[in-house]
Formats: sequence, C-alpha cells, structure tokens
Amino acid sequence: MKIVLLSVGKAHETYVQQGIQDFTKRLNNYFNADWHIIAPLKNAASLSIQETKLQEGKLILQHILQDDYLVLLDERGKEFSSAQLANFIQQRANESTKRLVFLIGGAFGVSEEIFKKANCVWSLSQLVFPHMLVRLILAEQLYRACTILRNEKYHHV
Repeated sequence: MKIVLLSVGKAHETYVQQGIQDFTKRLNNYFNADWHIIAPLKNAASLSIQETKLQEGKLILQHILQDDYLVLLDERGKEFSSAQLANFIQQRANESTKRLVFLIGGAFGVSEEIFKKANCVWSLSQLVFPHMLVRLILAEQLYRACTILRNEKYHHV
C-alpha cells in the first residue's frame, strides 16, 4: 500500500521541514509514502471563500485516483487514538487498498465535492493548528501507528 500525503498550502517551512522529512523517512520503512504540496491559489485574495474552495478542489482532484481511499483531515471529523489509527491503517492494508491518501485542505477547508468524496473524515484534535504543524503531526502519527502495528517500542501505553 502506498501512502500519499496531500496538503494545500505553502512548501514546508524550515522550522518543521526537518521533522516532516524525518518522520516521512521513518514511515517509508513500513509503507511507500510521499508528500504532494498543492500551492495555494495566486488570486485567492480576490476570490470568495466558496470559489477558493472550488478552485482548490479542482487542483486536489488532479492528485486523487478513482480507487484511492481518501482520508480528509477536518475539524468536523472523527477523532482516533493512536491505537485506533493503527487499526484503521491495518484495515486498509487488509482490504488491499492501493493508495491511502491523507488530505489537508486549504485555509478555508475543502469544497463540498471533496468532502463528499472522502471515505473518512478525521480530526486530529478539537484544537486548530497551523498547516505546517498538521503536516508534522500527521507524519508522526502515521509513523507511530506503524510502530504499534509492528509492536515496536516507539509507542508507550
């Protein structure tokens, strides 16, 4: 199974880039994983929030294949413990999912089309984080889930 990490926004800031790269490299010991950063719209300031989400949605769809299992990170989603996330990933692997896609939408969220396309909507927390930190947390939590699946000592109960 391949893990695709999609994020709308600017490239990784240097203050989190090293952490994202480190956890993504660790994650690659379990699953082939890579990031695709979708640049924010250049004319976003002149667009309504709805139009911004629609335009970003078109860009997002260019990265999603028909058979992908799409996990949308959104504050309205279901929260998982680390162990539940591990089980979720194991279930996708057991189902022979080819590509497990985790999507971090733009600053205003995603279009209704993308929201409906999601197979799962996941909330990291009720707190709101900057996109850069969400990327780091996502990479770390996916790595943690993999160590749980392998019963390795990174995760402490």
